[in-house]
Formats: sequence, structure tokens, C-alpha cells
Amino acid sequence: MRALGRGSVSSFLKVILDVFHVVLWIGVAVATVGVVVALLLSFRPDFIASHIDIDSLNVEGPWLGPAAAALFLIGDAYLAGGIIVVGRLRSIFKTLIDGDPFHPENARRLRVIGAALAILELGRYAVASLAHVVFHGAIHVSGGVSLTTWFAVLVIFVLAEVFREGARLRGDAELTI
Repeated sequence: MRALGRGSVSSFLKVILDVFHVVLWIGVAVATVGVVVALLLSFRPDFIASHIDIDSLNVEGPWLGPAAAALFLIGDAYLAGGIIVVGRLRSIFKTLIDGDPFHPENARRLRVIGAALAILELGRYAVASLAHVVFHGAIHVSGGVSLTTWFAVLVIFVLAEVFREGARLRGDAELTI
């Protein structure tokens, strides 16, 4: 099976990315509604449970609404990062389907993907640190360094430079008579 062009593996993967892109947008919409609903319900605590138990953490009283809103907001941020990554991947796969893998924009798209993944990973560290400080270790949020993630970020940045060089060489070849 071919890797590039119409009817190739690239076009199949692009369809999967298109579907996932829609699912991520639906997730953002649901999480955003969750933020609003949680904040609105915090004004009427009699509409929600009197307390929530997570692991050894017990959240009760006026903090239920804001705590739920914060969780939805964190989910929104991660989904937004996913939309950025999947959106750039969709654009890259479009160029692969068109038979133009060394499109000049692909290097920039890969750099944005690498930066988004790095920011999401740093955000995970921030959320874990904040959870540890706020909840005094009562709940566990993984905040350890993921070597696999950082390795992937570095590989993506290297691939971005490979694509940039490929686009430059292709541009030079087009100028050659």
C-alpha cells in the first residue's frame, strides 16, 4: 500500500484525524459547559451533593463548585492542546495526500506540535504541583518527568528541521534549470 497520495495510508490516517478533531471540539464544548454549570451551581449548593470524596480527599461546602469548575477548566486546556496538535497533523497529512511532503509549512507545523506537546507536559507538572500544594498530598496527580514524552518532543523538533531542509532543497531544485 502506498504512503502518499489519494487512497493511501496517509488519506486513511487523515480521515481518523478528522474524526478525532471533531471529537476534541465536542469535548471542549462539553468541558466549557461543565465550567459554567459548576460555577452556576456553586451559587445554589442545595442542587449538588453536599460533599465529594476522591481518594482520601473530602471536598465539601462552598468549594464544590469552584473545584469542579477548575477540573473542567484543566480538561478544557488539555483538549485545546489536543486540538492544536491534531489540527497541525491534519494539515501535514493533507500535504502528504497531495503528494507534497516537503511543503514549506510542514516544518513550522511540526515545530508547533512539538511546542504544544512540551507545553502540555509542563502543564501536567504545574497541575500536579498545584494539586500537591492545595490538597496537601491527599490526592495523587502524576507529576513525574516522562522521558518518553520529552524524547518525542525532541524527535518532533528534529523532524521539523528535516522537513525544513527538505523544503529548502526542493526549492533549490525548482530553481535549477
